[in-house]
Amino acid sequence: MPLSVAGIPVTVIVVDDEPLAREGVRALLAEDPDIAVLQLCASGQSAIRAIVDLSPNIVFLDVQMPGMSGFEVIRTVGVDRMPFIIFTTAFDQYALDAFEAHALEYLLKPFSDERFTVALTRAKQFVRDKRLAELGQRLSSLLADEANPGRSRDFAERLTFRGTGRTYFVSVASIDWIEGAGYYANVHAEGKQHLLRESLTSLTSRLDPSQFIRVHRSAILNVRCVKEIRSSPNRDSIAVMADGTRVRLARGARGRLQSLLDPAAQEGSGT
Repeated sequence: MPLSVAGIPVTVIVVDDEPLAREGVRALLAEDPDIAVLQLCASGQSAIRAIVDLSPNIVFLDVQMPGMSGFEVIRTVGVDRMPFIIFTTAFDQYALDAFEAHALEYLLKPFSDERFTVALTRAKQFVRDKRLAELGQRLSSLLADEANPGRSRDFAERLTFRGTGRTYFVSVASIDWIEGAGYYANVHAEGKQHLLRESLTSLTSRLDPSQFIRVHRSAILNVRCVKEIRSSPNRDSIAVMADGTRVRLARGARGRLQSLLDPAAQEGSGT
């Protein structure tokens, strides 16, 4: 169902300091009849002017840009004045640890046409539903976390499960890993499995990131239960858990997992 009403399209600006990246997004957007690209911006300053002057419905916003980051653009414009944001980033730690924790849309470079379509479709749905107030709250939380990465937060100490005629609890410390199962999360703890009606995105935001890491769209691991990291014949990385379970790691997740497993080695490497 087209989003344009009476011939009025969904308006978009693209912000990226890399010319090829800007043109690549523009070319993909040109395939969508609902979309009108208002401007391509090569810097944070030009993005601010475009957002204020043109009031687009959606902005593709690069996170890391010289001179002014995407986060600084948001702070300057103000959360209340920002359109729906699709972050674009080459840094996996931002994508998984920050954006998904606040349920914001992002594209991890290099992204496929299919992943682009998923992000754009979700953005258009938010524009249709005008749920920008809800997004504003999530964006404010994201900015607070980005500005104060070490701030104290209250994380869950136990998870609540409800079955037929009973409610029971599982200590977060006892969890080995969590597997995504559609709208549910399959929690593996002490040799047992517990089905929880909650998304991995929601759980990620409630679990201590110094102990739990999302290594894939369908997996959260307790760092303390990771026995080793292996490379498979097809060059994928695999985490082997204490109980022998093997969990595939998304690209970029291996480095983040290793930094949690051995912080001293990470510091010594200068990274």
